[in-house]
Amino acid sequence: MIDLSSLAPFASGSNRHCYRHPDDPALCLKVLRPENIEARFQRQAWPKKVLGKARIDDNRQEMRAHQQQAIRKLLAEGRSSLVWAHLPRFHGTADTSLGTANVSEFISASDGASAETLEHYLQRAGFDQPIREAAERFCNWLLETGILTRNLLPHNLVIADRNGQPELFLVDGLGAPTIPDTLARIPAWRKRYIKRRIRRFYLRIHWETGSRNESWEASQKL
Repeated sequence: MIDLSSLAPFASGSNRHCYRHPDDPALCLKVLRPENIEARFQRQAWPKKVLGKARIDDNRQEMRAHQQQAIRKLLAEGRSSLVWAHLPRFHGTADTSLGTANVSEFISASDGASAETLEHYLQRAGFDQPIREAAERFCNWLLETGILTRNLLPHNLVIADRNGQPELFLVDGLGAPTIPDTLARIPAWRKRYIKRRIRRFYLRIHWETGSRNESWEASQKL
């Protein structure tokens, strides 16, 4: 049992807190926020409630996302370095004082602190050339590997220095939970799906670095 009672999360999302492992700072522990999961569940229409809470359990969905066909195939072929080129290495689960945690690599900045999110970087420095090139490498990696993601949101990507250049790492939003496995195995369909995610990613960056006179949701209706 890993005791997290005296620690503060280094990052938090709507459904999870992220902690550094107290005995191994190279690892990140993602723990569910049950009160938010319950509130989210209660807001849903009754047909969705019938499906249970498992479908909104981010840890469970993340574990399933790591079992997607593209990742399993690459790992079976001994190409793990390609898988983890833009994903934190995944180490399964661990029991903590706050419940079961997903354990993954802690992506750090050069000073050892948590890596800056792409969202924060865009607000601070804009979509400059180094990050444009990093985004291009990340998108090419998606197309090369066939790894499926949800919509690529800047707050779910962090920037780390690798071999003297910035690289993007997807720390949340892996997988496509609403897509049947049979479809995900079709190369042509998978490529179209990924290209749609990439197009939407660049639209989101344009919105993040623009005037933002409208909300992101409203901008999609234009």
